[in-house]
Amino acid sequence: MKMDSTIDLARLTAMDAASASRLLKGVRDAMLTGQRPPVMPRPEIGESWRRMLRGGVDPDHDFRSGLLGVDEVAERRRSSPLLPVLPVLREALVSVAEAAQHIMVISDAEGRLLWREGHPGVLRKGDRLGFEVGALWAEDVVGTNGVGTPLVTRRPVQVFAAEHFVQSHDPWTCAGAPVTDPRDGRLLGVVDVSGPLETMHPATLSWVRSVAQLAEARLRELHVGTLERLRAVAAPALARIGGRALAVDGNGWTAAVTGMPLIDRVALPKSLSEGPCWIPALGSCRAAALSGGWLLLVDGAPEPLAATRILLDVSRPRRWSVEVAGPAGAWTHELSPRHAELLFLLARHRDGRGAAGLAEDLFGDPARTVTVRAEMSRVRRYLGGLLAHRPYRFLEDADVEVLLPDDPTDLLPHSTAPAIRRARTPAF
Repeated sequence: MKMDSTIDLARLTAMDAASASRLLKGVRDAMLTGQRPPVMPRPEIGESWRRMLRGGVDPDHDFRSGLLGVDEVAERRRSSPLLPVLPVLREALVSVAEAAQHIMVISDAEGRLLWREGHPGVLRKGDRLGFEVGALWAEDVVGTNGVGTPLVTRRPVQVFAAEHFVQSHDPWTCAGAPVTDPRDGRLLGVVDVSGPLETMHPATLSWVRSVAQLAEARLRELHVGTLERLRAVAAPALARIGGRALAVDGNGWTAAVTGMPLIDRVALPKSLSEGPCWIPALGSCRAAALSGGWLLLVDGAPEPLAATRILLDVSRPRRWSVEVAGPAGAWTHELSPRHAELLFLLARHRDGRGAAGLAEDLFGDPARTVTVRAEMSRVRRYLGGLLAHRPYRFLEDADVEVLLPDDPTDLLPHSTAPAIRRARTPAF
């Protein structure tokens, strides 16, 4: 490998475990001491190490936070949105993991390990590492790892040997993929397959990613079922309404409408209650509770809020939101990773940004305008008249404020968009 080249994953996994471990340890030691490494770490690993250094994680000492008690673990399992897909995950992972001397681990969105199954010998090794049910494996607690790092990056990550930031984890290899809620993009947890370094295989990450996608597909099927039940509940009420109305679930997905075209989804106020409300795509409405959702009676035509204040909050590492306030009321919407990127870029370009410019910002490829237009169409469903297009921009009279993290390098850590990476540098 050439000096200053990046570690090639295929070549790394083709090496014997001892050689790969020595190479990675040399890279990590050099990076941590400010020396020039023989090769550069993979980008997702290098970025994680820099987060650990900024956060003060100690690479030489294994810190273990208190385990959750049995009752607390049981309660988290009962309330976990991943519980309905646990059979899918077990069927797809456990038997293969056990045969390959791996274990399957499922965490919640905080990084707490809720389920762990697989090869008995590897389970015992996991115990010695503190990799056990009830433990917290968030990245800012135990360093770079296959549970905590995907929670930050929102992408599947494979971590080999000394790519772990804490040296006591060097004998371990893990591959984790985040699972998100298809209804609102909320991060639900991580599915991870881990085992001794000598069992590493480059195909493990693709396998885990596919299983996470399978779990999300099952969650979508379950959601369709809930909408069908809500449709049946709402049908009698909608039949008696002469004007415009729709029945939506708690995430704003539409089950049925009357007197208006079908809308896939509307953005609901964060704390919706019965009575008057303002919804960007609909305007003034009245809300009535239904079993499993809401009946929205539309009062008037959609219109933008006058004297609008828009607060974009990207200060937190894993949750982002946009808050709209004006004379008609206030409203908050949590953002998906992609929409957080888009709204941040539009806030930085108040004079507007065309589809090609946004594609260049997000992908480094101005030709990817179809993807940008599709995402902006989804954004406009909940920001409605507050966004103009040709070029895309916030309305001129809107007061737009952006809440940023204290450290610019912590801006949207999941993002690989070229413009976001540039924004993380103080000189931006």
